[in-house]
Amino acid sequence: METRFITQTAELEQLCQQLSQSEFVTVDTEFVREQTYYPQLALIQIADQQTIACLDPRAIDDLSALKTLFSNPAVTKVFHAAGQDMEIFYLIFGELPQPLFDTQIAATVLGQGEQIGYANLVKEILGVDLDKSHSRTNWLQRPLDPKQISYAEDDVRYLSQLYPLQLKALEAQGRSDWLAEDFANLGNPARYQSDPSTAWRKIKGLNKLKGLQLAVLQKLSAWREQQAIAKDKPRRWIAADIIMLDIAKLRPKDSQALAKIRGIPANLVQRHGDKLLQCIRDAEAMPKEEWPSLPRHKRLTPAQDALVDVLSAIIKLNAQQYKITPTTLASRKELEQLVHGEHELAILSGWRRHHGGEQLLTFLQGKSQLRSQDNQLELS
Repeated sequence: METRFITQTAELEQLCQQLSQSEFVTVDTEFVREQTYYPQLALIQIADQQTIACLDPRAIDDLSALKTLFSNPAVTKVFHAAGQDMEIFYLIFGELPQPLFDTQIAATVLGQGEQIGYANLVKEILGVDLDKSHSRTNWLQRPLDPKQISYAEDDVRYLSQLYPLQLKALEAQGRSDWLAEDFANLGNPARYQSDPSTAWRKIKGLNKLKGLQLAVLQKLSAWREQQAIAKDKPRRWIAADIIMLDIAKLRPKDSQALAKIRGIPANLVQRHGDKLLQCIRDAEAMPKEEWPSLPRHKRLTPAQDALVDVLSAIIKLNAQQYKITPTTLASRKELEQLVHGEHELAILSGWRRHHGGEQLLTFLQGKSQLRSQDNQLELS
């Protein structure tokens, strides 16, 4: 295969014109985000079955040719574990590559592994051992040495071989349409949009708070998110989660009380103490009915717990039939939610409903039964 390292806009335009004639392109990115809120894009790898190119986004003045390629409906964009790549392209272009294919998602419905890593999938399907020694490379530094570039190229080189094989397997097994909903979710822009008002939900340990404490945490988290975005710094650099939780729990009334919170940095109090206290006051002024709340985790009765076990057995039967892992269809948590009467669940949507969810509903409605036949379970 031809390999190229592209640093000029004209080169990119020529490449994208060439790639636009392909049925698919494989795509990956390298980025760094340890010291920033937003990922710092360092390299874009893209390939078809004839050419591999590494694009230097820090040198190329205009990436609009790539945006045009990504929006071309005749060219499928193939990724592995595309979530972070999607986030980056949404930040750059304000839109997402379409149409999409994710080999990690495809692997789950083909029985090739659930959330399988790229190197493991390449080993499993192609028998190739990938060098992962550069996985912690600082991709922002220049120049990149030949080994780093070769490592980056491999991330799309073998995708170009995996995709046709997976596509053929999906068609042979009649599963091509199984992936439409998962890919639509992956390509939903709302998934990559920041909303400071919901940032509190990502804080570890928030289940220890309740009522007004959660309202304070919501206000504090929205402030921290806005600060992190404005300064392009990690949230933890603004204020650590544990500090946010303690402020929400203790609700200090003044800067002296704020400064006494265990572990709170003095510079946080000095620079932002007034704003933190204002967040507390704003939360305290909220009507009680506007306080955020956590989902209630209802306890299962012994009978309900046994019912979940039965539903798990049905899921396992279906998973065995399709040679996929049971959790690809439904997790135990989802089955517990189903027993509690919830219906906005993945198992009741799309291909999962057709190949597992309907059987669960039929059983719960008393229209089928699970029985033993020749020392094996079967649903009838």
